[in-house]
Amino acid sequence: MNLHAIHHVSKSNYCYMYNEKTMQIKLRVAKNDINEVALVYGDKFDWDNKQEKKMTKLCSAGLFDYFVVEVEPINNRIAYFFEISSDNEKVYYTDSGFLDEINNEEVHFSFFQIAYIHNTEIHKAPDWVRDAVFYQIFPERFNNGDTSNDPAEVKNWGGKATNDKFFGGDLQGIIDKLDYLHNLGITAIYLTPIFEAETSHKYDTTNYFLVDKHFGDLKELKNLVNECHKRGMKIVLDAVFNHCGFLFSQFQDVIRSGEKSKYVDWFHIEKLPIKTEPPNYEAFAFVPTMPKLNTKNPEVKKFLLDVASYWIDETGIDGWRLDVADEIDHEFWRDFRRVVKAAKSDAYIVGEVWSGALPWLKGDQYDSIMNYSFMKHSLDFFARNTISAKVFKESINEMRTRNTMQVNEVMLNLLDSHDTARFLTMCKNDVKKLMLAVTFQLMYDGAPCIYYGTEVGLDGKGDPDNRKTMIWDEKKWDKKILNHYKKLLKIRKDFKELRRGSFEWVEDLGEVIGFKRVLGKNTIVILINNQDKDCTIILKVRGVLSDVISGCEVNQECVQVDACSSRIMSVEDRQKELLGSL
Repeated sequence: MNLHAIHHVSKSNYCYMYNEKTMQIKLRVAKNDINEVALVYGDKFDWDNKQEKKMTKLCSAGLFDYFVVEVEPINNRIAYFFEISSDNEKVYYTDSGFLDEINNEEVHFSFFQIAYIHNTEIHKAPDWVRDAVFYQIFPERFNNGDTSNDPAEVKNWGGKATNDKFFGGDLQGIIDKLDYLHNLGITAIYLTPIFEAETSHKYDTTNYFLVDKHFGDLKELKNLVNECHKRGMKIVLDAVFNHCGFLFSQFQDVIRSGEKSKYVDWFHIEKLPIKTEPPNYEAFAFVPTMPKLNTKNPEVKKFLLDVASYWIDETGIDGWRLDVADEIDHEFWRDFRRVVKAAKSDAYIVGEVWSGALPWLKGDQYDSIMNYSFMKHSLDFFARNTISAKVFKESINEMRTRNTMQVNEVMLNLLDSHDTARFLTMCKNDVKKLMLAVTFQLMYDGAPCIYYGTEVGLDGKGDPDNRKTMIWDEKKWDKKILNHYKKLLKIRKDFKELRRGSFEWVEDLGEVIGFKRVLGKNTIVILINNQDKDCTIILKVRGVLSDVISGCEVNQECVQVDACSSRIMSVEDRQKELLGSL
């Protein structure tokens, strides 16, 4: 038995309350090393009535297997240890380490425990996000609905995108296209920054309480939010609180007044007077026009928290996406969550964290993150073909085990964004590869996020090429991609299993990816063939298997999955409910 590989941490992603009754407990062990794991648990003050429950193998990832069990804690507390068996060997894994036997007289020195479970500490993510399909909009490049607010020397729509060019996209342009988004199947919009700033991307805020004049004004923002809500759509704005713009009035005051400025401590300044080449103050990515804010300063914190609550109170937005979220201190984000949730209890808080984000996802800070790990694994498997189906599945498993179940259920899963090359470009413009990745994204759990234009074949390398103007000439749309999105989004809407069901892999399919979404007695099976050859699959399911799109019954012993294609099938009588025109 490989004891070095065995790992568990209490009160973490390995042990947490999923809801007010259910606790999930996980254990990591070496791959293919452990035959059986049992959880021994009870109330530490009533240990004689302890219970034992067998754990099940959750998944494999890399060098490890993961076991899981769900229990209901007794009297709002739990004490526990693991009984681990492999061949003729048995050990007990406790908070004190590995023991050959348990001394019940002194077990209180050894077991893992959560002394008391407080309902206020359970991570309760917004329920609506589980049903959401997000659409990310870069406002300056989406649609020009009001030419009267255009910047000077606005460029012709469709021209080459550069960081110093403006094309006139605005809030009215988004309002004008809400029916397009609604008909596509979008239920939530995420806007990159819309507040006063000098650049096209607006991540250099100069006034946090003003909509940028080239986008519109407060009245138009309120109208946008209201029009979204009329259509049952949510809207999330971008909070840039790590840094501000060079022309932010408080920073300009430091430039003018030096040590006499009352805003000196609002920033991380090494020495006065201010110099920009190189900057003698901390700035985002060393960019002198983006000085870093000192969020530990109580005045700065209050200012930014007032910003967060103001826009919710004033316009009714449904949440915040947090830019460069991992460069701001945790205490700020704890206060941020309290303020935002007080303003709107079901507001969605999603952070920009590109790597492991567990410290921010324990229920006291963010609800989820932009899932760049999902993007990377999808790129490796679908676009680049650099990993096998087995490695892809284990990579997804490892990603899932990092977080709690409720975080995975509301994770913002994306294929591309304003910070990355377009997925279609990474596929070398192979439309079939993009469509397979989209199938996985929309059938997987969590909240899929579509970057504007991906659905009509918009391509592009890294910044600024990934920020081209949206294509509104329908003759230039890739209708094959668009129809694929429409079809899958309707299926996702019609089948609750694809939004609320558990996620389970279908094993032993070779290089074909197979997974199930299960909700009660209802099951949807998805097969994705990322190869250049046709495959025939044998499925073992109970009930009648039928194709979701055609409604035709499928022979379980001979499921055909064509090269670079997918199949979506139902495993119950609902297969006869045709979806209508797709």
